[in-house]
Amino acid sequence: MTVRRGKKFCISIQEHMAIDVCPGPIRPIRQISAYFPRLSPTSPTPLSPNPTNSTLVLSPGGVASGKGSSHFLTPLLPRGEVVGGAGSLSLASSVDTSVEINSSDSDDCTALGTLEFELRYEQSSNELHCTVLRAKGLKPMDFNGLADPYVKLHLLPGACKANKLKTKTIRNSLNPVWNETLTYVGITEEDMHRKTLRLSVCDEDKLTHNEFIGESRVALKRVKPDQTKHFHTCLEHPPPLPSPTAMGAALRGISCYLREWENEQLHSLEERGRLLLSLQLLPPVNKQDMEVEEGGGGGGGGEGRRSGGLSVGVRRCAHLAAMDVNGFSDPYVKIYLKPDIEKKSKHKTAVIKKTLNPEFNEEFFYEISTSELAHKTLEITVWDYDLGRSNDFIGGVCLGCHSQGDALRHWMECLKNKGQKVERWHVLTNELPRTSSHD
Repeated sequence: MTVRRGKKFCISIQEHMAIDVCPGPIRPIRQISAYFPRLSPTSPTPLSPNPTNSTLVLSPGGVASGKGSSHFLTPLLPRGEVVGGAGSLSLASSVDTSVEINSSDSDDCTALGTLEFELRYEQSSNELHCTVLRAKGLKPMDFNGLADPYVKLHLLPGACKANKLKTKTIRNSLNPVWNETLTYVGITEEDMHRKTLRLSVCDEDKLTHNEFIGESRVALKRVKPDQTKHFHTCLEHPPPLPSPTAMGAALRGISCYLREWENEQLHSLEERGRLLLSLQLLPPVNKQDMEVEEGGGGGGGGEGRRSGGLSVGVRRCAHLAAMDVNGFSDPYVKIYLKPDIEKKSKHKTAVIKKTLNPEFNEEFFYEISTSELAHKTLEITVWDYDLGRSNDFIGGVCLGCHSQGDALRHWMECLKNKGQKVERWHVLTNELPRTSSHD
């Protein structure tokens, strides 16, 4: 019961406790912020001279009040009109407040700066071009109030070191301009549907470790083939990782179990790089074609092709996993055509030192008929050469009638298009083929 003493109003302890425990969005305790409601620019004005369009306001007593009702503990304007605040909230104002906090116009979203870039996917060459244009309003990271920014690119999911690209560093600037194009090779259409490009802006420090400023992530499925798409995004903090310490004892055990299971799944599906491979099924060469090809000078240049066969071209690799402590590998490629009873199908490329994107451009030929080739499996493995100890396995891929996905499609295209050279990128996995584990 409310008691009036002189000119002051007061509430009995019984009424105060009854209001305090009342459920719902009602806050009975008056605060200074009640007189200064936080409304977004896009929120509808709660003040309306028309009684039919007046905003429904909940009073601290828990009764919906409109025009003519008492507004106890409710801030009043000079006209006597009610405004939704901490003491009285409307549903519209509460929703608008959350929209304002999460909107792109909020100071929280632009505190780290903005990044402007362009993406273009060339479908014919399987290349993804990222043109980093400029950044604006970066967060100062040095004592002079400036920064030395550069941009790093990563493709997720994937090994960070294997697919990292980096721009040049702009010294002493919070509004750097790069206008630099970075290119990823071996990007398939499947990658464009399931991968995400992460752009990280960092501050370079010569004496200490580089500092992270902010990042922006773009799903590659937003980019259409052979079309340039422009992006102007706000830099954000990296998404927080779930911490088991914030959970209860029972949930911590479940979280640890799920994390181990996820790590095993990711390890089993880990990509170790890309391989550009060409296949060509050469038909048998008859006697007349042999004479024309030899041209009277030649010897046995076409002798190996008399009965036809399979030509395998190892073009290049991209984004290989780093196997050495220097962050690189010394890759080479081995090829087998299994089953290989006589063990004569092994071919090996040259070793390319200190690189994760080697170019081989070597071709190997297998003399075999089309009927026999239907029962064969082509196994290709990429290795890291180590002097004085066993070589490290990087990744591999198998092509044959029992393969799946791109490997099967590539193999069938080769068999159907005799005489034509068919090229395709393949994803290397960390699973060592069973038949080549003993070689």
